[in-house]
Amino acid sequence: MASGNAQESTDERLMSAVAPEQRGSVMGFASQPRGLSTLYFTELWERFSYYGMRALLTLFMVAPAAEGGLGFATPTAGSIYGTYTMAVYLLALPGGFIADRLIGAKRSVLIGGTTIAAGHYALAWPSSTTFYLGLVLIAIGTGLFKPNISALVGALYSRDDTRRDAGFSLFYMGINIGAFFAPLITGFLAQSGTFKGWLAAAGYNPAHSWHWGFGAAGVGMTISMLLFARRARDLKDPDVTSSGSPTSFFGRQGVVMIVVTIGLLALAFLSDITGFRWMRWLFIALPLIGIAYGASRQDPDANRMAAVGVYFLAAMVFWAIFEQAGSTLTLFADTLTRTDFLGLSFPSSWFQSANPIFVILLTPLAAGLWMKLGDRQPSSPVKFGLGLVFLAGSFLLMVPAANYAADGRVSPLWLLGLYFLFTVGELMLSPVGLSTMTRIAPSRMSGQVLGLWFLAAAFGNKIAGDIGGAFAANDPDALALSFLAQAALVAVAAALMFAVTPIVKRLSDGES
Repeated sequence: MASGNAQESTDERLMSAVAPEQRGSVMGFASQPRGLSTLYFTELWERFSYYGMRALLTLFMVAPAAEGGLGFATPTAGSIYGTYTMAVYLLALPGGFIADRLIGAKRSVLIGGTTIAAGHYALAWPSSTTFYLGLVLIAIGTGLFKPNISALVGALYSRDDTRRDAGFSLFYMGINIGAFFAPLITGFLAQSGTFKGWLAAAGYNPAHSWHWGFGAAGVGMTISMLLFARRARDLKDPDVTSSGSPTSFFGRQGVVMIVVTIGLLALAFLSDITGFRWMRWLFIALPLIGIAYGASRQDPDANRMAAVGVYFLAAMVFWAIFEQAGSTLTLFADTLTRTDFLGLSFPSSWFQSANPIFVILLTPLAAGLWMKLGDRQPSSPVKFGLGLVFLAGSFLLMVPAANYAADGRVSPLWLLGLYFLFTVGELMLSPVGLSTMTRIAPSRMSGQVLGLWFLAAAFGNKIAGDIGGAFAANDPDALALSFLAQAALVAVAAALMFAVTPIVKRLSDGES
């Protein structure tokens, strides 16, 4: 290992090769703005906490009470999973608004992160009351945290900075380093026979191992907040519309935001009730109405919001299928896939580390490609379309896997192949989407637009939970048909995205 002085000298040589206004920090961020590394590690630990908990959530809910779980039926667990993950992203909408109008992005991240940590510690206590309390706290905290840390990344760049997509790709790699280690650690604590044996030997109830996993997620979130508080002075808030007076939140727009949030939460709950399931179509109808309205206006900001609406719909379809990772694919791994390698068994939750490790491996290639292409890289809507194509291919791969499951547990290579393909799709859409939202957002609306971006994930997660609730391990034919239908849906969405690319590009520039 090089000495400290030698490392400093190397970093100085890297810095000298970059224009002064582009000089960033160390740790491989030399060509990026200062402050990106702080946000990178903060988000890394926050995602550790989120994905560490998510890896266990569905499995914990369907596990029998004798094994420490809640003993829920699969449809009930799917509904709770979908509603919870929807709330996590839905509350980003008021979270972005609160930051823009009231307390700023930095304070929103700090308050939100602290609330998330409290939620994980509530889940670590074994009772049904603290289970639901923990979900509520995590949803509220993430609503404040998630859009605003992305807004802080966007504030590091000027609107036409060509480093933006590469910077968001690096930021996205931090997300996935946390997401990679999280299931390995929390899954070991919650599911491993080795850890259960240690608990029994120490006099603890091994059935409560789930809660040790949830507690580890809380530790990750605590580390995230300590890192952020230490380096927050290096960051700047995005532009806001007021000086931060508390009354600015309770004006007309604030009331509208509250009503919209409550209305969408009510929609999520009502759409699960027999007789109201038709309301799920509103998840598509409402964005379409917004797109038509914005595109018909002569206002450039309204046109940009119409473009945001198109990206919203594409992202919603993407996340509805992608987020099967926490429901259908988790159950497929647990009940229909071999969980052993070279004679050694491993927790089924470890499969959820496959996607982030592929992101870690492929992100430098994606970031390097966008940097090399510069102005010649594909437009954002084309990247979105390509992301949907790869996602469709990944679920098409699972059709024969489901058929083979009729003869017994299948090879883990099927799931690894799926995770590879939809990781490629993810890299085409998710970090690019974050970058695009911060670039085309109307002036002083970055937090609100990022809130809308995460609202697309909210709608997608709700639909994902409903799809996951229909999982049936004892009917491989029906499962294969479900995978085929999901692949077809995404393929149609990709074709539509390619078709409307010229219109989206024009609207993004504020031209009706």
